[in-house]
Amino acid sequence: MKKINIQRLFSTNVLGLSMALSFLYPALAETESATFTLENNTDRPLLEFYASPPSSDDWEDDILGTDVLLPGQSVEITIDDGREDCLYDFKGVLGPSDDGSVGVGELIQSKVQVCDGETYEYSN
Repeated sequence: MKKINIQRLFSTNVLGLSMALSFLYPALAETESATFTLENNTDRPLLEFYASPPSSDDWEDDILGTDVLLPGQSVEITIDDGREDCLYDFKGVLGPSDDGSVGVGELIQSKVQVCDGETYEYSN
């Protein structure tokens, strides 16, 4: 009967599994979500905010939903779309000014790099 060294077999299997996971981990890390802070440093409310991949011809859903980002406010945004980078096109829809001198307007910024922990701001 052939003897099997259980400890060696276990160590070899654990080593093999560890190596396989180390190769998979970078791929998994690349598809993690992007989290950033959105700041409204204008004197107008931010009514809507959209983020879409630069390769897309359509805007995704309004990230703010029914919420409005008032002047001076900020919010943490997490985009979890499985993409491998944190490059997006942004569109913000600003409401009218309090004095009525400026109406509703859109601000579009292309190819914005927002990796974890960064801040993107709208300002006057």
